[in-house]
Amino acid sequence: MPAKTTRRARPRGATASSVASTALVEDFGLSKKQLAETIGLAPEALYKSRRLSAAKTQSRLREMNEILTRVSGWAGGKVQAMAWYRAEPIPAFGGRTAESLVKSGQATALRDYLDSIAMGGFA
Repeated sequence: MPAKTTRRARPRGATASSVASTALVEDFGLSKKQLAETIGLAPEALYKSRRLSAAKTQSRLREMNEILTRVSGWAGGKVQAMAWYRAEPIPAFGGRTAESLVKSGQATALRDYLDSIAMGGFA
């Protein structure tokens, strides 16, 4: 018999993107306003459904989530990964943080950097 998978129930009227942003808020203990600031957008980007489903908002949420997922194992958990994301300067990027890189559209370079470290490269 196949294993059951659990899903979060989607409230009536909620979109997939609003459920995803709510999951990020819950997982990392942030308010929607803090989450918006973390990805470099105005709070309205997460409060208004039209803006929440916009490509830029979804792209930034996806990039942040991808990076946090990659580092949470070696950071010691989700909370520690968020602390690293927001505050740890990365020498290879001139001391900029992962948050700063995502905000400025450089998430791809950061993901490449994290991939090289995962493959045994140097930080």
